[in-house]
Amino acid sequence: MGDAKKVALVTGGAGFIGSHMVDLLLKENIRVRVLDNFTGGREENLSNQKGNPLLEIFRADIRDSANNSEAFANVDYVFHFAGIGDIVPSIESPSEYMDVNVQGTVAVLEACREKNIKKFVYAASSSCYGLANTPTDENHPISPQYPYALSKYLGEQAALHWNVVYGLPVNTIRIFNAYGPRYRTTGAYGSVIGVFFKQCLEKAPLTIVGDGTQSRDFIHVKDVARAFFLAAESKVTGEVFNLGAGNPQTVNKLASMIGGKTVSIPNRPGEPKCTWANITKICTVLGWNQKISFEIGISEMLNNI
Repeated sequence: MGDAKKVALVTGGAGFIGSHMVDLLLKENIRVRVLDNFTGGREENLSNQKGNPLLEIFRADIRDSANNSEAFANVDYVFHFAGIGDIVPSIESPSEYMDVNVQGTVAVLEACREKNIKKFVYAASSSCYGLANTPTDENHPISPQYPYALSKYLGEQAALHWNVVYGLPVNTIRIFNAYGPRYRTTGAYGSVIGVFFKQCLEKAPLTIVGDGTQSRDFIHVKDVARAFFLAAESKVTGEVFNLGAGNPQTVNKLASMIGGKTVSIPNRPGEPKCTWANITKICTVLGWNQKISFEIGISEMLNNI
């Protein structure tokens, strides 16, 4: 169990991954503060922790972090998940993505620097690699294909810059394809698991893009949260880690596990045929390993649909 005197701040703590981070930290007996404007995050994601005396919620925008300095006071770890996602909206509104995902991150970094936090862990995105060679390691060339990917990469670079220039202890984790309980099934631009589960709930055919042989490196959200915790507890700083299962799964396999009718729709330009994380570094340096297999993870989601 963790030291009850430790305090962690989770930005975007009401979101999909952030709420699982909150669960893990509370399980470790760490005091948790959530900073979230509840634009993307949902209060019901934290409902299982309602009344927990170790949890405190700050309803605020990360861009206003300077005016929420009490949220950062005496904090040991900051886990930065807050931001806006989805590809198509970022193409339509690039300025908003740069403002929230880049300038918002800078605002959080400055609040962390002022309060001398012990470790900042940034939720980066594997989308920074673009149409990458696989398996993809951390030294792969960066080639963002759309504003969302660029904004997440620039936020990551800001975090690493604060590490070099100001000595802020920072690690960043480039998440590949996270899934699991509380996964978003709303909105028009969700990724394949969210789309399939929404269609399953509506008893509609599953829409398979192209021939369905494209594959994604799906990683369970609880394994993601554990990786972030290890990155915070580790003595290493200034490091970038890829995080996936290292074992891509095809869309056709996912569809067969969910079951039901399927329909094919045309391929979408700019989407990678395969995402596949080389996870050697995170396994070696942080001692992380996958605990929840894709088959078990999807089965649990279906059982609780």
